[in-house]
Amino acid sequence: MANIKSAKKRVLIAEANRQRNVAFKSSIKTALKNALSLAASDDKDALNSAISKVYQLCDKAVSKGILHKNTAARKKSRLVLAIKKLAK
Repeated sequence: MANIKSAKKRVLIAEANRQRNVAFKSSIKTALKNALSLAASDDKDALNSAISKVYQLCDKAVSKGILHKNTAARKKSRLVLAIKKLAK
């Protein structure tokens, strides 16, 4: 643990940021799983809204610096490819 007061504060802030990032990444994973489960069903409106939600979360994570832009693009691309594969 750090000895300087400002360093102690930074440790606390870094931990809070880490927990926030983990929670946000978890919400992206949940949305991905939800979209994939809807791909198996015939409800196209729900599927489109789920895909939109995944896109929104990924783009928001990029803007907040939680995900790299290529990581978000890869997640979105793999989602669409998996949905197309399930649709066949």
